[in-house]
Amino acid sequence: MPYKPKKIKKVLIANRGEIAVRIIQAAHELNMEAVAIFTDADKGNLASQLADEAIHIGENLAHKSYLDMDKVIEAAKQSKADAIHPGYGFLSENAEFAKKVTESGIIFVGPSSDIIKTMGDKAQAILKAKEAGVPTIPGSKVLDSKNEALLEAEKIGYPLVIKAIAGGGGKGIRIVETKEDLTTQFDIASSEAKAAFGNGGIYLEAYLPKARHIEVQVLGDGENVIHLYDRECSLQRRRQKVVEEAPSPSLDSQTREKLCQSALNLAKLVKYKGAGTLEFLYDDDRKKFYFLEMNTRIQVEHAITEMITGVDIVREMLRIADGEKLRFKQEDIKIRGNSIEIRINAEDPHNNFFPSPGKISEVFYPTGSGIRIDTMLFNGRVIPPFYDSLIAKMIIFDESRPMAVSRMNRALRQIKIEGIKTTIPLFRDLFQDINVISGNYHINFLESWMLKNTKSGN
Repeated sequence: MPYKPKKIKKVLIANRGEIAVRIIQAAHELNMEAVAIFTDADKGNLASQLADEAIHIGENLAHKSYLDMDKVIEAAKQSKADAIHPGYGFLSENAEFAKKVTESGIIFVGPSSDIIKTMGDKAQAILKAKEAGVPTIPGSKVLDSKNEALLEAEKIGYPLVIKAIAGGGGKGIRIVETKEDLTTQFDIASSEAKAAFGNGGIYLEAYLPKARHIEVQVLGDGENVIHLYDRECSLQRRRQKVVEEAPSPSLDSQTREKLCQSALNLAKLVKYKGAGTLEFLYDDDRKKFYFLEMNTRIQVEHAITEMITGVDIVREMLRIADGEKLRFKQEDIKIRGNSIEIRINAEDPHNNFFPSPGKISEVFYPTGSGIRIDTMLFNGRVIPPFYDSLIAKMIIFDESRPMAVSRMNRALRQIKIEGIKTTIPLFRDLFQDINVISGNYHINFLESWMLKNTKSGN
């Protein structure tokens, strides 16, 4: 039977780009109307074309449009939307925004503002992890002074990572090798965090240079919570994820079970509601994992989890926000096959990833079984210079990891995006590397690989 919405007849998407398109698709499949918001630069974008209604939200600069809470909520009221889905980035993990939405009588598609506030603060999240018995990386509390940082560093040992408590997207992170480095970087890191996030709070963690970045997807209704297994996100540039795959090629079944159960224990402790991701560092040599942080929103890489479990995470977020109980039990969730995702950015990989806004002259996507494209592109679309450079994701699924890699290589030979520079050439080279083919990589692998494998051409 077709889904009949209970509370949410119309949902406003407080975002743009491919994730806005993704949420509109899910809303329509649940017989909900969708409202897009746009700026001058985003006028006529794909989300606006697919939505039932599109509302101009303000100037091109994000802080005057997509990040303006009052404007977003006013657009929801104007369109008579019952709910707001924040997507990822922008206001998605802003506890104040979630609270304002709820106080306006509108449903926030995600966890409560209290959970966002607790789990979005890395220091508080680590305390919750310890309470749940989840292993954490040796680290400090939030630091009040440089002297306190130096004392904590002696206890933890070098090398260290300085982290912003309100950080995200690889920002607010600095690696220090010595006492002198810490002395120099402390004030810089705090100022950088204040400028980027409005919060200058920082703390220290032990640095594991050859660890792997593995995360666990969870889904809850406020009472019951399940996990949807793990994703490997170790191929990173400047601490930004570039390639993800599910499940992780580095985990044996016993470690996977322990990791996922740890994530589940923490999500259950906070009575999590909606989709969330718990991120870990995994020491492959010692077979130990450590909790890093929780993202209280949908992730860019959610699609690979959907491919291996068959669960549509965005639809489930909307169902739960609409008042439904979780439809799955843990025993219902099985891993089937392997999935890999590449993030296609409007950047030139042969020119230090310099941004490449401009007009799309031609788009051709590969087709066939096991290929999914999540995108904002169409012929003639102008990519504006004001926002994140992600323009598309190509997601591959196959029965095994070797076949998924093979299918990825076939798709990379066929995909074409003309008119601007993109990161596609990077992936064509990367998926020829024996270490990537075999799944033998860590969080610092990609940057080292790029130093050795700089090639020309597009």
